[in-house]
Amino acid sequence: MKLGMIGLGRMGASMAQRLMQGGHRLVGFDPKADACMDLEGKGAESASSLAALVPKLPAPRVLWLMVPSGEITDATLTNLLPLLAAADTVIDGGNSNYKDTLRRAKTFADRGIDYIDCGTSGGVWGLAEGYSMMIGGDEAVVERLRPVFESLAPAKDKGWGRVGPVGSGHFTKMIHNGIEYGLMQAYAEGFSILQHKSEFTLDLHQIAEIWRYGSVVRSWLLDLTSDALEKNPTLHGIAPYVADSGEGRWTLDAAIELNVPAPVIALSLIERLRSRDNESFTDKLLSAMRNEFGGHAIKRE
Repeated sequence: MKLGMIGLGRMGASMAQRLMQGGHRLVGFDPKADACMDLEGKGAESASSLAALVPKLPAPRVLWLMVPSGEITDATLTNLLPLLAAADTVIDGGNSNYKDTLRRAKTFADRGIDYIDCGTSGGVWGLAEGYSMMIGGDEAVVERLRPVFESLAPAKDKGWGRVGPVGSGHFTKMIHNGIEYGLMQAYAEGFSILQHKSEFTLDLHQIAEIWRYGSVVRSWLLDLTSDALEKNPTLHGIAPYVADSGEGRWTLDAAIELNVPAPVIALSLIERLRSRDNESFTDKLLSAMRNEFGGHAIKRE
């Protein structure tokens, strides 16, 4: 199958390479010319613009979108829509908000263009390990694209599937990332407690390695944690600042809308926000309160 890849960042480029390894032909576009040149060096075609990309694909066309969520996705789709025809298919493989996906899918459906949302997990390891894909969209369209998904997945029958109608793929990936927030927070807190028990002089990498085998808390995330601790046991040079992609926030929005309690995911997001507060007014006021009601000492800056 010949398809277009829009967005050749690190993950998009890796997916493109895996698709080519699966025997698919590719035409890629990215605003960065060096990304297009890199793709050409791997044996694919490239295009200088969306307008140049579309004619290089056989009808009905299949285009895979791997661009940042939000305004960039909207702008790309707005520019792409008039270039396409009925029976073409657009796959959004980025981390779009599922509500945006529903809106976009309707716009494309009005023109007879199929819209598939593919929540994609795998990051930098996807090229070697395969991608986990949670797919939303028309069942017949997803089945027609089976060879594409099979090439990207860890195995033809593992790590991917149609989870429901359009929007459900990004919704499922959103919850996946919310769970990821909670898992990461639990591991980080546990290893912090171990690190603070200084009289035992615990080797955190050794403990992570022990837990990786036979333990109920073993996971790929623990494997990666062990790797990080082996490379940098004291985490020297890493700032205590944790970003978020937005999917944890969207997960909490959904939990509130559905009246589902999600305290672990909520607290893991709050902890990320807390990590960015270098001048915590909250903590300063707490210290001042203790001084006012109990005369407790205040630590001065």
